[in-house]
Amino acid sequence: MLLFFTVSCMAALVSAGSQQPLARPRAFDVQGHRGGRGNAVENTLPSFAWGLIDGATTLELDNGVTKDGVVVVWHDEEIVASKCQDTAPVHPEDPNFPYVGKFIANLTLAQLKTLDCGSQRQSNFPLQLTYPGTRISSMQEVFDFVECVDPEHLMNWNIESKIDAAFPERTRGVDVFVHSQHVVFSASPYKERITYQSFDWRSLLAMKKLNPSIMTSALVEYETAVMPDDTASPWLGGLNLQNFSGSSLGVKLANAAHAINASIISPDAYDMPNSLTSKELVDQAHYLGMMVKPWTVNSLDMADNLLRWGVDGIITDFPNIVRRWVQQQGRQVAPKYPKRRVLSCLEEHNRF
Repeated sequence: MLLFFTVSCMAALVSAGSQQPLARPRAFDVQGHRGGRGNAVENTLPSFAWGLIDGATTLELDNGVTKDGVVVVWHDEEIVASKCQDTAPVHPEDPNFPYVGKFIANLTLAQLKTLDCGSQRQSNFPLQLTYPGTRISSMQEVFDFVECVDPEHLMNWNIESKIDAAFPERTRGVDVFVHSQHVVFSASPYKERITYQSFDWRSLLAMKKLNPSIMTSALVEYETAVMPDDTASPWLGGLNLQNFSGSSLGVKLANAAHAINASIISPDAYDMPNSLTSKELVDQAHYLGMMVKPWTVNSLDMADNLLRWGVDGIITDFPNIVRRWVQQQGRQVAPKYPKRRVLSCLEEHNRF
C-alpha cells in the first residue's frame, strides 16, 4: 500500500529544528548524470566506467524495482525501443515477450537481462560511445563493479528512486521500492557515501524513517512542484507550496524541502522560462543549512551563473567538460581513476 504523508505526519517524522548546516565537500561536486550519458550509453556499466575515468566526484543514477523485487539501475519506467532491443525470450513462449514496451515493475530481472541496452546511440547525444550487448545491471552489480575500481570505497553516489507519484500503477509502490533499496544500500560498503534523491518526496521521508542518517536530496521541477489549481502536489509528499512563506517560488521550494529535513535541494537548471534554480533559492537553502545541486547542466554559460550564485555541485551529462571548467575556476576537483584499471574492471564485469 502506498504511503501518504500529511504535513502533520511529516512533522512527527522529522523536526525542522534538527536540520544542521552541512560542511561543504572539499572537491566541488561534479556529478556524472546517469554516469555521464553525453559520453556513453546511460546508466550502464560503461557509462559509470567513463564517469570514473573522467573524474566525476559523484556517480548519479536511477533505480527501478522489478516484478521480483530486484533493484535495477535504469531511468525509464518502461523499456523504450529507442534505448533497448529485444534479443530472445527468457524461456520459450514467454507470454510477456517482447519485453520492449513493458514496465520494469511488470518484468523480472531475468527478462530484463535478455535486453541489449548498449547498441543504440541517442540522437541528442551524438558523441555517445556504444557498447553492443550491454545489459541492464542490478544495483548490486554496479556497486560490485565500482568496488573493483575503488577498493577503498571513496566514490560518492547520488541514487534516485524512480517512483511515479502521478501514475502509481507504473512503478512499485513506496513501501516496496524504498525497502528494497534500503536492503541493498545497507549491505554496501558505500552505505555512508550515498545520497538518496527523488522527485517523489514520500520516498525521501520513508527512507529517512528506515535510515535517519542518510543524506536526502529533494529533486524538483516546475511540473512536479506547481499544480494548475494551486493544490498540493502528489510529488511533494502532501505539501502545498501555497502554505509556505516566501517572496518567490524558489524561496518557497527551499522552505518546503527544509520541512522534510532534506540535506540537499536539487532543482532543474535548464535555460527555459520555468527553470527553478535561482539565486533566491540558493540563498534561502544555504540560510536553512541545505546544499543546492542543480540538474542537468550541459551549458557552461549556465554553469557560470550557478557558480556565481554559490551552488554546491552540478549534475551534468558531461562530467569531463564540467570538471575541466571547475579547475579553470580555481576550484578543487576529485581525482580521476586510472583508465587501465577501470577498463580492466569493466571487461571483467560487463559480461553477457
